[in-house]
Amino acid sequence: MRALASLIAGVVFGLGLVISGLANPAKVLNFLDVAGTWDPSLAFVMAAAVAITWLGYRLVLAQPKPAYDTTFHLPAPTAIDRRLVAGAAMFGVGWGLAGYCPGPAITALALFNPSTLVFVAAMLLGMWLGPMVAAKVPRLTAAG
Repeated sequence: MRALASLIAGVVFGLGLVISGLANPAKVLNFLDVAGTWDPSLAFVMAAAVAITWLGYRLVLAQPKPAYDTTFHLPAPTAIDRRLVAGAAMFGVGWGLAGYCPGPAITALALFNPSTLVFVAAMLLGMWLGPMVAAKVPRLTAAG
C-alpha cells in the first residue's frame, strides 16, 4: 500500500508540474526574466503550492503518526553555512540557465527533448560527483 501511495503522489506531482508549466523550460525562463518577457503566472503556482503545503503540514502533523510509517521524518534545522549557500547558488544558476530543476526535468524526460536528456545526464553526473567534491571542501566549525 505504501508503494501505491508513493506512485499516486508521484503521478499527481508530475501532472501538477505539466499542468502548471514548470516542465516547460521556456515558461520557467520567462518567469525568471523579470527585465524582459516576464511571465508572472508561475508566481501564482508557487503561492498556491506554499499555501497547500502549509495546510497539508497542519493537517498531517495533527495526526498521531503517518498513515504508512511509525513516525514522522522531518528535517532537523541546520545552520546556514558556506556549503549550503554555494549549493543553493549552483541550483539557482542551473535553474536559470536550463529552465529545469530536478522534478520537472524528470517529468519532461517523457518528451524526449535532447536538451532535457543533456540536463538530466549532467544532473546525474553532478549527483555522483557531489559527494566526492563535498568531502574535499572543509566545513566551518563554531570554533573555526
